[in-house]
Amino acid sequence: MIRKIFLLSCLSIPAVLSAQPLQEFVLEQVNQPVLETAVWGGLAQYTDGATEELFNVQGDTRLTPASSLKLLTSAAALESMGPHHRFQTRLYAQNKPDSNGVLNGNLYIRGGGDPTLGSARVTGAETYETVLQKWANAITKAGIKKINGAIIADESLFEGPSIPAKVNWGNIGNYFAAPASPLCFNDNSFVVHFQPQTQGNHPVKIDFTTPEIDGLAIESFVTADAKTKKDNAYIYGGPQQYNLQIFGTIPTSSKGFTIKGSLPDPALFAAQALTKKLGQQNILVTKKARTTHTAPNYSAMQLLHTYQSPELKDIVVIVNKRSFNLYAEMLLRMLAVQEGKKGSIENGLQTLNNFLKTNKIATPEEAIIFDGSGLSRDNLITPRTLVNTLAYMTKSPNFEYYYNSLATPDDRGDLLVLRRFLKPQNKIKEVRVKGGTIDNVKTLAGYVYDQNGRLAAFALMANNLGPKDESLFRIHENIIKKLLQNN
Repeated sequence: MIRKIFLLSCLSIPAVLSAQPLQEFVLEQVNQPVLETAVWGGLAQYTDGATEELFNVQGDTRLTPASSLKLLTSAAALESMGPHHRFQTRLYAQNKPDSNGVLNGNLYIRGGGDPTLGSARVTGAETYETVLQKWANAITKAGIKKINGAIIADESLFEGPSIPAKVNWGNIGNYFAAPASPLCFNDNSFVVHFQPQTQGNHPVKIDFTTPEIDGLAIESFVTADAKTKKDNAYIYGGPQQYNLQIFGTIPTSSKGFTIKGSLPDPALFAAQALTKKLGQQNILVTKKARTTHTAPNYSAMQLLHTYQSPELKDIVVIVNKRSFNLYAEMLLRMLAVQEGKKGSIENGLQTLNNFLKTNKIATPEEAIIFDGSGLSRDNLITPRTLVNTLAYMTKSPNFEYYYNSLATPDDRGDLLVLRRFLKPQNKIKEVRVKGGTIDNVKTLAGYVYDQNGRLAAFALMANNLGPKDESLFRIHENIIKKLLQNN
């Protein structure tokens, strides 16, 4: 029983702490049926240098963080690159065009690790159609009317697998597990449009995809479900795989339904899309688009265009408030690039672990990490690691950007579950939280200001949960509410 577990855990907590009202309140909250066969850990403390803990229940136990892991990745990125950092994607011509406007050579799109290229998610970013038009305009401005060569996407900035090894197979073909690439495009995703189906338990056919992807073949085993409004359809297929299958259910609909998948090869798609765009503007490209993992000699080439991303502070908002996995995975790899290394998962994790160790946030034993987004069930960190990260950032000149990247109770994203009890009490400005949810895992971590205006950091982590039970949300809400009322 969980009551016995937590009573035993209290024996290791100093008597002065166990007598504190918050400690007793939290222990009472977590002795609920939803957690009876689960594991729960939590910790809270002020961030102003005070050493006492507001509560500690298994605060040094390693637990799966889910997307609350993004708090570590985004903190390291802001500290390493700075809030105003912009990623750059450059377009090069191998040679100058001749007097007839013919380029005898290739055009290169040099991937610079911009996670937002061709995406409208971030303030200041532009759609992939707009990016393609800007590239086409730059090519026309350079006097190029024909290309005796190919559009080549340069992926040499990264190396190794594009998806972390511990991500579940059932996730990989879907947009939330899209592969990382130094040349991202359109969030490395596409939309599957299903035909209308108004009868439950009947098969649903695919109508088309947007954008259209050369060589893509999708087989649908999806059926319509008249009893739900949510989709439960998953795309199966990995990086470089163009033959995909979709299993599961989607709601019945008279207008059709859509789900999102991950691009098999984002960089190749970008090169192919530019080739098509030029063809529409009567600029012939004689060879097929392709990718390269070996950088050519750019010093001998003509730079045609430099596309700059929005500032990192705006990208981090999407990482944390919208919990966007791809951007977190990209930032992990760019941590390594910032240090002059190849942007691999391994190098990124090494850089992140060095950040945690150097700043006394966590030891390698306290943070066992396999990705930058928290998508892997194998990630293990302690509640103290999350709290230490949050506390560390309060001393950083980047704290304002970090704090504002976290969700408030009225955001239509990460924290909507808390809207019910916080918004009516006008507590929106006093709480910032990053949530995390994967199978059998729910976590919350963030900041609260108490009644005296003191800032506290907290982490609440539940693992090995059973079937869906929203009573856990109420437990976490009650703990946050108690922290707000503390004085």
